[in-house]
Amino acid sequence: MINELGHFALILGFGIAILQSVAPLVGAHKGWRGWMAVADPAASSQFILVGFSFAALTWAFVTSDFSLQLVFSNSHSLKPMLYKISGVWGNHEGSMLLWLLILTLFGACASWFGGNLPDTLKARVLAVQAAISVAFYAFILFTSNPFLRLQTPPLDGQDLNPLLQDPGLAFHPPFLYLGYVGLSMAFAFAVAALIEGKVDAAWGRWVRPWTLAAWIFLTIGIALGSWWAYYELGWGGFWFWDPVENASFMPWLLAAALLHSAIVVEKRESLKSWTILLAILAFGFSLLGTFIVRSGVLTSVHAFANDPERGVFILIILAIFLGGALTLFAARAGTMESKGVFGVVSRESALVLNNILLAVACFVVFIGTMWPLIAELLFERTLSVGPPFFESAFTPFMTALAVILPVGAVLAWKRGNLRRAGLSMVPVAILAVALGGLAFALQSGRSALGPIGVALGAWVVFGAALDMWQRTGRKSVFDRILRLARLPRADWGKSIAHAGLGITVFGIATLMAWQQEDIRTAQIGERYQVGAYEVELRDVFQEEGPNYLTTKAEIILYRGGQIAATLFPEKRFYPVAQMPTTEADIDNGILRDLYVVIGDAQIGGGYAVRIYIKPFANWIWGGSILMALGGFVSLSDRRLRVAAGARSKSAKTVGAV
Repeated sequence: MINELGHFALILGFGIAILQSVAPLVGAHKGWRGWMAVADPAASSQFILVGFSFAALTWAFVTSDFSLQLVFSNSHSLKPMLYKISGVWGNHEGSMLLWLLILTLFGACASWFGGNLPDTLKARVLAVQAAISVAFYAFILFTSNPFLRLQTPPLDGQDLNPLLQDPGLAFHPPFLYLGYVGLSMAFAFAVAALIEGKVDAAWGRWVRPWTLAAWIFLTIGIALGSWWAYYELGWGGFWFWDPVENASFMPWLLAAALLHSAIVVEKRESLKSWTILLAILAFGFSLLGTFIVRSGVLTSVHAFANDPERGVFILIILAIFLGGALTLFAARAGTMESKGVFGVVSRESALVLNNILLAVACFVVFIGTMWPLIAELLFERTLSVGPPFFESAFTPFMTALAVILPVGAVLAWKRGNLRRAGLSMVPVAILAVALGGLAFALQSGRSALGPIGVALGAWVVFGAALDMWQRTGRKSVFDRILRLARLPRADWGKSIAHAGLGITVFGIATLMAWQQEDIRTAQIGERYQVGAYEVELRDVFQEEGPNYLTTKAEIILYRGGQIAATLFPEKRFYPVAQMPTTEADIDNGILRDLYVVIGDAQIGGGYAVRIYIKPFANWIWGGSILMALGGFVSLSDRRLRVAAGARSKSAKTVGAV
């Protein structure tokens, strides 16, 4: 019965979403406050109804209700509870219900916390958000119903994909969806502003918290996915430029550009058209990612579905919202005149250059991701675009971004002095070059990627620190330290996020330049050298897990005659899913990871063993954590949003007088 109630709640929410997408728009156009007021209770009701539906589906997974086709296809009674719960979104139908839940959550948050918004803008934002919900309600109810029953319930299920039975994948999709769907709020604000024909400084300040929240969640989601790929897939990498990886990375790049361009709108009332366009495209790329994951047009280990019919439905949603918003943008572009003027050398210009680099980098990733499909459709050629293309085409833009980032942060608004900014950065430049030179001196016969990465990372990190120090004025050192604690959280958040980017750049460059790899057939009891370590395959034995069988190896790593680590890599086999997985074991460290993978038994005796020594691997995810932390610190600075609300209220009061 609870499953039918969950299905009915979706249908009821569908009807309310249709009402919310129409009535507030009409009310805002006619000036009817009663019609505009419909948006608030409707947004809350949608969230409650979809929340109940999601809870009903979760209960079915937790209790192993195999009368539901979805539970039968993606769960098993012996599966650990964590993976029973994560199985709710570890499939196409459940993941789309999670998408809709987050979509209605953001709509409800806009209703609950949007008291400072003008009534007409708030009504239009909630109406646009509801229109997006209508599309996804229809998609779920007509093509992806999670509550379909089986006529004859089986005794047990078919289990969840073993690759998804991992803590990293349990939390990766919800964070990623919070980012994907969060960009719908920026889209809704952009479309609402286009309908009103008004984009001003207050709008730039209102849209920033929503974009920042989406960017934070995307950062966490992408980092979790990268971490999972690193330790779970057993191939030793953290990023493969897979189409689904790229599908989340492209909106992240555009969201970062949108964050920076919204600052220019707020400070100078410039870049209005560009900022609106970025808000539209960022959400458009989120929808494109949904299409890639669920249509099957591009092959990926992450794909949820391989169903052209569902892919066409999502493509229609993408065409309607992206096409409609771009058409409205073209019609209203003339009304978005820039008021602020700034010089060629200024912080505004640095932010424009930042936007260009991020947008072009996104375009490069888009071309590389979609080119196999384009080549097959237009030229009837089957080809693949792999990491070499992305690394050679994408890296120059990120390198340029890292170079200009510290300088742009210290330039003055409106009209800066490049010579003064450059002189202030000399100590940072000297330190960065010195560290890069030290790295070059310590390595021998290797590529320049490591020293360059060290120098770039240091340039960005210490540049962010210098920016904060300069904001304390020209007082004594003690007074400046006290002043640091009183600086706005938004300033702290920006510097922490920039430093996190520098650390991530450092980690990626040093890992790719200096990692060591050894693959061989090892005999039990044999010792051999890998880098500075001696490796011994001590034993291989069989064990049984909750819902899998495993072949586990005991591998000892020695350094200087002492045991440095004892690792237990595994080869698991899931009988229900009839699928093997490779479980690497990793000795994590601040300066290096020891990464060990056990392979199959060899015909001549022994086992295939793969060893990696990965320097500074954890700095990649440490930097990502810092970027997300910086975003949270900035988001906690209520000063910006309170000021925006005060400004709008003040304008209303003046108008009334």
